[in-house]
Amino acid sequence: MAKKKAPQKQKQPRFTKPSLTLSPKNKIILGSFLFLFGLALLIAFISFLFNWQADQSVLSQLGDRETQTQNLLSKFGAGISHFFIYDGFGIASFALAVLTVTSGIYFFFNLNKNALKNFWFWGILVMIWLSVFFGFFSGSNSLLGGTIGYEMNDYLQDYLGFTGTILLLTFLLVVYLVARLKVTPEKVLAVFRNTKQEISDDFKAPENRPAPAVQKTEASFKDPSEEKQEPSEVIIEEEEKEEPSKPQAAAEKVVIRSEEDPDDLEMEVETATEEEEVEDNLSTKLVQDYGEFDPTLELKNFQFPTLELLKDYNANGGGITINQEELEENKNRIVDTLKNYKIDIAQIKATVGPTVTLYEIIPEAGIRISKIKSLEDDIALSLAALGIRIIAPIPGKGTIGIEVPNKNSTMVSMRSVIASPKFQKAEMELPMALGKTISNETFVVDLAKMPHLLMAGATGQGKSVGLNAILTSLLYSKHPAEVKFILVDPKKVELTLFNKIERHYLAKLPDTEDAIITDNTKVINTLNSLCIEMDERYELLKEAMVRNIKEYNAKFKARKLNPENGHRFLPYIVLVVDEFADLIMTAGKEVEAPIARLAQLARAIGIHLIIATQRPSVNVITGIIKANFPARIAFRVTSKIDSRTILDSQGADQLIGKGDMLFTQGNTLLRLQCAFVDTPEVEKITEFIGSQKAYPDAYQLPEYSGEESGTGLDIEVGDRDKLFREAAEVIVIAQQGSASLLQRKLKLGYNRAGRIIDQLEAAGVVGPFEGSKARQVLVQDLEGLNQLLDE
Repeated sequence: MAKKKAPQKQKQPRFTKPSLTLSPKNKIILGSFLFLFGLALLIAFISFLFNWQADQSVLSQLGDRETQTQNLLSKFGAGISHFFIYDGFGIASFALAVLTVTSGIYFFFNLNKNALKNFWFWGILVMIWLSVFFGFFSGSNSLLGGTIGYEMNDYLQDYLGFTGTILLLTFLLVVYLVARLKVTPEKVLAVFRNTKQEISDDFKAPENRPAPAVQKTEASFKDPSEEKQEPSEVIIEEEEKEEPSKPQAAAEKVVIRSEEDPDDLEMEVETATEEEEVEDNLSTKLVQDYGEFDPTLELKNFQFPTLELLKDYNANGGGITINQEELEENKNRIVDTLKNYKIDIAQIKATVGPTVTLYEIIPEAGIRISKIKSLEDDIALSLAALGIRIIAPIPGKGTIGIEVPNKNSTMVSMRSVIASPKFQKAEMELPMALGKTISNETFVVDLAKMPHLLMAGATGQGKSVGLNAILTSLLYSKHPAEVKFILVDPKKVELTLFNKIERHYLAKLPDTEDAIITDNTKVINTLNSLCIEMDERYELLKEAMVRNIKEYNAKFKARKLNPENGHRFLPYIVLVVDEFADLIMTAGKEVEAPIARLAQLARAIGIHLIIATQRPSVNVITGIIKANFPARIAFRVTSKIDSRTILDSQGADQLIGKGDMLFTQGNTLLRLQCAFVDTPEVEKITEFIGSQKAYPDAYQLPEYSGEESGTGLDIEVGDRDKLFREAAEVIVIAQQGSASLLQRKLKLGYNRAGRIIDQLEAAGVVGPFEGSKARQVLVQDLEGLNQLLDE
């Protein structure tokens, strides 16, 4: 039996880390325990100071139940007090009790834990310093400094001496005063000056104290021609402010008057000062007080799916196996085929992928590339292989590529791409792990930068698996508060598993039962509602003066946008349509118009479209849609025309199926093997997410009421058309409510047939207008019709 290859140890993703965050209940329980335990330590330590001599003789007998101690907490108090005080840090051990009580208060009231860490750090240092300090003076008395303080002091004096130990303790005290208590020489001098000034003021006589309110400045101005003239005196009075602590906030007033001329008017000079600048605005203060807004707070205990939910197809020694014989045989056949057409090869290189092997050849000088390109079918014939594709030349390289399918392909599991470092460390808004390249590298792209994705492929070639891979990638990387899905499933069976995560990840119209849309009428309303959501979001971006959803959410998290003004955190919205051709066939322009509008405008506000179809014809994927979907995925299609429609080039018709696909984002084509995720794996993921706490309801889209062409009013019986009853019978028999049917059967004009249809709607025979579809007939047979009309 072959030895099984040990599975390669994989780095656990960030979302599988065990959370150390305590729930509110556990914080209260832990806080109560720490508070009471710290209180017990205080009682035991205080009692030990009075009873330690009496209890010391029975410490060795604490295991005996008949032994009695004097400590208030009995044997527990005597034992733990002797351990911490006598054998430990002495009376400095009281710091441990105080720190424990403080920790209990912090946990009980859920206070900021950063301050608690500082308390413990400095508390432990102070306890050690006090222990050494008391041990320095107490000598062999272990009650003050404890055994640890005595031994540390003895050790320091052996190496530093008596004076050196004093200097070290002094230096550590200075460090504590400056680093912890922020004591500086300036503050000490200021306190000393204030104390000295108060003492001198108390001894100074009241009549000798100067009046601080008025200051007089005398200036003599003598005229040289008139030496006998008396000098004039200018008195400047400065008014004292009521708030001397903020002189810069008040204007300085100076009153100037001349004593030489008493009748002269006084002039008051007011000097205005500059206003104070506010360093922190309101939003910064809110962030400092409450932290940034956290959109995940409502579901803060949400756990991302784990890797164990995905099947490991490579657990039993899987992986890419290189068949040397196959590589050598294919190489010889390629070389021989080209030699038959007088094309010499200078160099050839093979890169083995999970499904396809890429042979890179460098032809001799003078060989035309178009000549090699034309030999595609001949090479396929010589290799007897399906899906030969020639890339001439390979972009970014001076080589020609020939892709040849492997005889034994390797499955690319969803688990392997999710666990890869490229996905785990991807700094993307909406990361999608699509699969692996020919060089066996995990391929991860950002949907937010695409910004929309168009998928096509024949039935059974991997479209639904590709959609599941995309949705699985987003479920493994984004919190429910960050992304919402709108799932449109005309087949009604492909996306039903995601119903379990309705209240976590899905979005829907108000008053709608199912979040996954299967009715085409609801699709039209949802698309129009999404257009309303887009317009509302653009208004929010306009008011916030930002350009895209990333800048808007960053500004909202920084508390710079007021929710009272309608601002809110905007999650990304991903619209997934599983079969677009069915919508176009049944609804036509009513679907194409909002899809085109969303594709053109919705990128900036975080609405992204993923549209899949198995019929990539020009009447389904129109020019307007293609122009706004630069990112495309093509699985195997049946004809070159379909390949050109979806990719604007050939190649999709030469794929081998089973997840083999071509990806383009507007430049070059890249061949990938799509990651495989099976239905049971998706079911496990949705059950894991659905079993957790969810929002009260799915994400609500704006309400939309469709414009109907019916009258909506009751029409009097006397105003009905003469052919009303006959027309009603035709409609009921045919079970098709359309004006064109009445035109053919009753030979009426369009206007008269339309009026009769409105009268039938008012009478309750047919339903409201539904776009290009025929109206629903509400009466099943002629008997029911007669009963309705008679009433």
